[in-house]
Parts: sequence; structure tokens; C-alpha cells
Amino acid sequence: ILKEIPLQDVRNFCFIAHVDHGKSSLSSRILELTGNQGPEAQALAWKIAQGLAAGDAPVNPDAANREKIELLDSLAVEQQRGITVKASTATMLYQHDSAVGPRGTLLLNMYDTPGHVDFGREVIRSLCFVQGAVLLLDATQGIQAQTWSVYEKAQSLPHPPEILLALTKIDLENARPVHVALTACDWLNWDDPDTIIPTSARNRVGIQQVLDAVCAKVPSPTPIDDDNDTLRAQVVDSWYDSRGVNCLVQIVSGEMKESDRISIVGDNMAQALSYSVQEIGLLLPKACRTGTLQRGQMGYCRFGLRDPRQAMPGTMLILNKDCNKQLLLPSIPKETETRSVLYASVHPQDVSGFDDLCNAVNRLALNDTGLEVQKTSSVGGGEGGGPFLGPGLRVGFQGLLHVEVFQQRLQDEFGIEAIVTPPKVPYTITYLANKRSNLEESYTEVVEDLRNWPEPGVKVKIMEPIVDVRIIARVEDAGGVMDLVQRKRGTELRTKPIDEEKWLFTARVPWAEVAIDFHDQLKNITAGYGSLDTSEADPPLAEGALSKVDIMLNGEVVEPLAFVCHRDNAQGEARKVAQKLQGVLPRQQFVTAIQAKADGKIIASERIKAFRKDVLTKSGKTVGGGDQTRKMKLLEKQKKGKKRMQDSGKVKLSQAAFNSVISRAS
Repeated sequence: ILKEIPLQDVRNFCFIAHVDHGKSSLSSRILELTGNQGPEAQALAWKIAQGLAAGDAPVNPDAANREKIELLDSLAVEQQRGITVKASTATMLYQHDSAVGPRGTLLLNMYDTPGHVDFGREVIRSLCFVQGAVLLLDATQGIQAQTWSVYEKAQSLPHPPEILLALTKIDLENARPVHVALTACDWLNWDDPDTIIPTSARNRVGIQQVLDAVCAKVPSPTPIDDDNDTLRAQVVDSWYDSRGVNCLVQIVSGEMKESDRISIVGDNMAQALSYSVQEIGLLLPKACRTGTLQRGQMGYCRFGLRDPRQAMPGTMLILNKDCNKQLLLPSIPKETETRSVLYASVHPQDVSGFDDLCNAVNRLALNDTGLEVQKTSSVGGGEGGGPFLGPGLRVGFQGLLHVEVFQQRLQDEFGIEAIVTPPKVPYTITYLANKRSNLEESYTEVVEDLRNWPEPGVKVKIMEPIVDVRIIARVEDAGGVMDLVQRKRGTELRTKPIDEEKWLFTARVPWAEVAIDFHDQLKNITAGYGSLDTSEADPPLAEGALSKVDIMLNGEVVEPLAFVCHRDNAQGEARKVAQKLQGVLPRQQFVTAIQAKADGKIIASERIKAFRKDVLTKSGKTVGGGDQTRKMKLLEKQKKGKKRMQDSGKVKLSQAAFNSVISRAS
């Protein structure tokens, strides 16, 4: 049947929305309706759909008939957190009147995308391979920050997909579908609110209507200009499993078969290594081996790659014999390229576990191409951790949630409790020409590792990354939100009412302030109702009066605990970090002195008292009787021993110590 479906009967679409607006739940119901979950589930879904069309009351599902979001959210961290981390896809067959082929059947390729801003590039990548996108709006919450963001991303593409609107969770008691639909029409410039489809994944309401709208309104893929049946397959995604690297590909032209010799090529069409195609199939979302993929189809293939980064999204696969031909190769926007915005060092709890940590992180990097991994030195006090943490890995992330997901996956999949230092943002520093420092000409460098921060007294110009922040919150939370933006050094703060209950806040805020705990504080201020979205500002950098704050334990600098903040806030934040460290660092047999230093001066200090043994009592009796000299000798001996331990002993750092730096503004 697949061979009889023409390109005109192919529909590529995705679901986009804010976090927790029901993308995975609705996707699972569509898989149920199209038969991808088995004939019994399909028969039940059609029976309920026909009953709803006839005016029957919605069926209240029991636990056995709940949405099976684990079909698409297969990672343990996705199921535990209830969020989508990585975009997933599924291919379906669906009979519809719009089909022009002899079978009257459409081939549907569906994407379920993440909703969190940290994984926004997954959304952009998915939008590049579809001709339609269903934008979901929670009927209880309405437009949120990411709703607007993903809508703008879709509209900004060179070939924007056809947008459909749907309301989710209309069965909840506090749902306001009419109000949300009218607000969406106003803010998204939507013409007709009657075209917004009301749905409830839990009660299976509106599932068939969404599917029929996709079939009728989403256009089929456009054939490539020089379509001459020459194989051109574009890589959509790649991942690693126990059998090796899998590539999700979209066949632009021609046909791919098992045992074909293919090559990975770029724009220059240079001769490349050839690989033998070992296995081909469709994702339903479970893998179903078919042995061939034709034009318009999307499926997986295995051909002996060892690293998914050899076939990044947008890469083209062609037959090896066609490498010297001049072929038109489609491309995807540069925005889909992964770029780290936060950097942190990762260390094992015990130095002996460093090799295991390296192997685990390398395995994770095979499935998460957003990670940038490199080893750090254990010598000195740099990002390697020095004597406090030992050797580690320097890792680039897409955001703070990405850091948390990475840490949880290490624990879930490999049983490794790693220590992740506070994430740091890159700074652009210009060293100014100065006769005293014998610098004749100014030069600029990007500092991602704080051990490369300029020494006090050196004349520099520091530029920090800036982001545009978009916040949607309730009217009663307006004062708290504006105060938060001001405390985070936000500028150009603007407000605009969305409706009688919610306001939109926009501002320019330093990325370092957002990356620390901005989202957590926003949730606390708004009782969980506020939503946040960020995007790169224009211009992306701004000059700042910044200082690096070093944390010292017993006079020794612990570089992984260092942080950068505004010069006026350095003392206050340093005191908070010192006080929090005093509460989380373990008590030792010696005094632990915690000091914070900025611009060459000590600006905060705390002490952790040592455990003390009563050396004046032995076997319940006082040593020396009434001889004061004997007592003083014992106390002096104990004092010298404590001093030696303080000089040679080391404080063990835990994850709680680094969390003290992350939450210093709380």
C-alpha cells in the first residue's frame, strides 16, 4: 500500500505549544485513532468518535484507557517530569476524501515537539520538515509565553507551515474555551474563532476533527525542482541505541533500499565515504522494518555510523555513485544549529569514578547533540576543580533545565551521581591599550572559563550577553514581576494587557541573571501562573560593570564556586553564598574559613567551627587535677594539631555547595 501512495497524499505536520498544553496527550490519541496502537484501541476510538458526533456524552476514561504519552515520551526523565525533551515522530495511514491516489489513503508524518524554551531548537528543526503545524492552546490558561514564541518561530521560517489552532483540556471545570479563543484571535491575528478546534485528549473529544483538518488544510510536500528519481534523503534527526546510530530521514526524491551504497555529502558535493544501508523502516512510533523508503516517506535507517554528529539535521544522503553529479540539495535555516549558552564542569563524587563518568557523558552526548563536551585539567584551581573536585568534564548546555535533565539522565540511565558546578555564561572582554601593562593595541576575547577572567587592575571593557524576556502573568502579580525584572537589572520594561486578567511584560535582561534562578523566582511570585520565554536580544551584548567573586576555603580559591555579578551587588551576593555554604558544608575536625574576594578585597567571611574533643577529661576524671599548667599544655597541643589539620585537610564539596551559588539571589 505504501508504494501506491503518491506525493500528493503525504501530509507532514507537528504539534507546537507551551509547556504542558497537551501535545503528547493529543498525539497519543491520534495514534490510537489511526490504528498505530492496535485494532482494539482503534475500534474503541472510532466508536467514541462516532458517538460524540451523534451527540452522546463524552466517555470518562478509566485508568486503562488513559493517554499513552509514553509512546512518544520514551525517556525516563520525560515520563518522570511530564515534559517532552526530544522531538519524536510517528508515521500513520488514514483514509480521507482529500486523497487522490487509488487507495484513498493519506500517509501522515506527525511530530511531537518539546514545549520548554531550552529545547526550542528541536521545535525549529521540526518546523523545517513539515508543511503544517497545529498550535495548541490550553483552555484553562490561554496564551502563554511559549505559545507566542513558537507561533513567531513558525511564521519567521522561509517557508512557513500552514497553522491550525486547537484548544485542549476543554473538559476541565475551569476551562474557558470561548474566552481563550477570542483572545487568541486578537493576539495572533486569527480571522475566525469558529475554526479553532476544541479538544479533550482525556475524553477523546475533537480528535477526529483535528485529524480531518490536517488532511484537508495542510498541503503536501513540494517536489524538488530537478526531481529525476535520483536518491536524495535529508536527515531529520539521529540518535544512538544498543544497535548503533539510527538516522531519521525524509526522502526528498528517489528511493532508498537496503544494501544501497550511500554517502553523506555537503554543499560542495565532494566525494565522501560510502556506507551500506543495513536496515530501513518506519516509526509507528515503534520501529517497523520495511526494507525501502520512497519519495515523501519518512523513516529510520541504519548504515554503520558510530556517532550521530556525523549526520546532523539537514545533512543529505545520496547514492555513492551520484557523488560527482551536480544535484540540487535542500537546506535548513542556520537557527537549527546547536549552540551552547551555558557552560558548567561535571565531576564524579569520587575521583576514581572519572572514567565511568567520561563513558556515561559520551554515551549521553550521542543522543543529545546539544551537549558540548571536553575534558578539563585536574592541575591547579581551574574548571578542573583542583584539589577540591579533581578532574572533570567541561560541558556546554542549552539552558538551566537542560542541565537538570542531563544530571537526572546520568542518575537514571547510568547510576552516577555527578557534581555539576554552577553554569556560567560567556563574556566578551576587550583588553584596552595601556602603557602600564605594555599593551600597545586593544584586543578582544570570549571568556567561557572564569579562570581566564582578567586580574584586578587591568583595564578592560566587559560585554555581557543580553536576552529579550517575555513574561505573561496575572494582573495582581504585576508589582512583583516588575520588581523582579528591576532586581535582575532589566531595562526597557514594557507592559501591555492581554485581557482583563493577564498582562504581557517585555524587557531586556542580562542572560546571567536569567540563567540563575529567574524562572523559579517568577513561579514563586506568581504562584505558578507566570510563564517565561527568552530570545536573543538585538544587539546581543551590552557593557556591564561586572566583578568576579572568588570563594576561598581556608585561604585556597575554589574556582568552580566563583561567579560573576554586578559590582554593586557583589558584597550582598557574596555574603549570601558564604552564609549558605556555612549551612551546607560538612563540619570538620578543623575550623573551615569561608571567604569571598572581589577586585582584590575580602568582601564576606564566615567560619564553620571544628569538632572539639574534651582533652581535659579522661575516663571521667579531670586531667592534671588542679594543675593549670598541665591543662594549658594539653589545650595548646590540641590547638597545634587542629592547625596542622587545617593546613593539610581538604573540605569535601557536595552538590548542595554549588546550589548555594545558583540560588544566591533567592
